[in-house]
Amino acid sequence: MPYPLPLDAPPGELVPPVRFDTVQAAQQHLRAQGVTYVLAQFVDIHGVAKAKSVPVSHLETVLTDGAGFAGFAICGVGIEPHGPDFMAKGDLGTVSLVPWQPGLARIVCEGHVEGEPWVYDSRVVLKKQVARLAERGLTMFTGLEPEFSLLRRTEDGGIAPCDPSDTLHKPCYDYKGLSRTRAYLEKLANVMRATGIDVYQIDHEDANGQFELNYTYTDCLTSCDHFVFFKMAASELANEHGLVCSFMPKPFANRPGNGMHMHLSLGDGQRNLFCDKADPKGLELSPMAYHFLGGLLAHAPALTALCAPTINSYKRLVVGRSLTGATWAPAYISYGDNNRSTMVRVPKGRLELRLPDGACNPYLATAAVIAAGLDGIDRQLDPGTPRNVNLYEWSEAQLQEAGIGLLPQNLSAALDALDADTLIKDALGPVADEFLKLKRMEWLEYMRHVSDWEIKQYLEFF
Repeated sequence: MPYPLPLDAPPGELVPPVRFDTVQAAQQHLRAQGVTYVLAQFVDIHGVAKAKSVPVSHLETVLTDGAGFAGFAICGVGIEPHGPDFMAKGDLGTVSLVPWQPGLARIVCEGHVEGEPWVYDSRVVLKKQVARLAERGLTMFTGLEPEFSLLRRTEDGGIAPCDPSDTLHKPCYDYKGLSRTRAYLEKLANVMRATGIDVYQIDHEDANGQFELNYTYTDCLTSCDHFVFFKMAASELANEHGLVCSFMPKPFANRPGNGMHMHLSLGDGQRNLFCDKADPKGLELSPMAYHFLGGLLAHAPALTALCAPTINSYKRLVVGRSLTGATWAPAYISYGDNNRSTMVRVPKGRLELRLPDGACNPYLATAAVIAAGLDGIDRQLDPGTPRNVNLYEWSEAQLQEAGIGLLPQNLSAALDALDADTLIKDALGPVADEFLKLKRMEWLEYMRHVSDWEIKQYLEFF
């Protein structure tokens, strides 16, 4: 087998996650599985995984004081060179094997500074919003759908789909494209299932070299932990195959981009509070769900900055039809029954927010979604009429008459919207200003960059 599985499970077996009451029980289990080191892992402001490797014998230090990092070396945690250390303190409930790297396990951590949870840490920010839900007896469940591009480097330094024969104009669900990358895709699914993350579908998406693995939903904090683990696995397994796994929102200008659709609902521990079979609109949504949806639409421009946080993201969120003929990315602040041209699709009894892409920090995006949704509930916002038509075919006049707004069409506009949305900024805390500062620097650098297109267009034009 290319990687070890716990408990001698065959490849592809779903292995229930092991939970531990004490650090000693965790150490005993990890040693029995041949684990010698544990990754104390957290994310920076961009949602990129950061880690230190800690011997199993010192796991307790990660759970008490935490693994120490020089905070100034980490992007977006608000610590200057003369500031205190950033201590990554582990969550014992997140210990799992890293099946593609023998002898290694992972524990999810969050930042502490001088003994207190650090307000700039993304997971801490999300937990604050999760606590707001808990005060009302609510839990938000999310199912994240990561799309990614599996690529190879070309001799000229460019990129191309990993399979040279993956050239169809409309490749979505193509059998050959799926079959010829089976070794990688099945290995990726197997390592997820080996840690209790149940992958239930794999498909070739609408761009050449683009794929999606669907795994089961869970509470929103765990969903974010799973998404980070998925990206770690997908990238490292691709590297083992001599390939590149990219979550870049739009690696090819003429093909659909990589989204990270977020299915969401609220529950009280017994039932889905978003579901109402008697919904007169036929979407099987409860009044609570409609109010939450109203909050998402009301705060859509600000949410865009967090859900689509890069320059490249706005090559995906464009007005107009996909060149393959299929519409996968939203451009309009609207919702509809199974309507993929709207920002929110309603697949009966839950919401699918289609705004996030593969570059988002899932913790910050989810925190902002909770804040927006709770504002909608508190103010009983009405999301308006569902739109079950292809909005890409509507004229600007039709959209204006229907009161349907346009999502920000570049990062600068989205940042302006976030900066103006005090509710979302207050929910995120100080990390909001840190995010805005870093992203405005990114926008400025982009605007000053001279591209190949400009050279070709203007060098000898005048």
